[in-house]
Amino acid sequence: MTAEPETIDITIETPDGNEDVTLPEPLFDVLANGDESNAQVAGDILVLSCAQRVHALVHHGEDEIGAELESVEDEMLSLFEARFGVSFAEATGHSH
Repeated sequence: MTAEPETIDITIETPDGNEDVTLPEPLFDVLANGDESNAQVAGDILVLSCAQRVHALVHHGEDEIGAELESVEDEMLSLFEARFGVSFAEATGHSH
């Protein structure tokens, strides 16, 4: 019988509430760059996920998008580049 991996609970706090998320602890070892803390890895996951989601909505969604969503994507991709030091397109090899 294989032992269940340990988990880490992450709490996300926003102005309108908190959300607890449980993730497998080995995930942090796999995704960490060097000596990044678990909190930094969780932050990276959140920024990457948001960038991917808004990019998909703008460029691959079936609904028409407005200028506001395009503006949100521009801001998210700027935040992505500031965090990772490369553009979303460079990091993913995917521009549209």
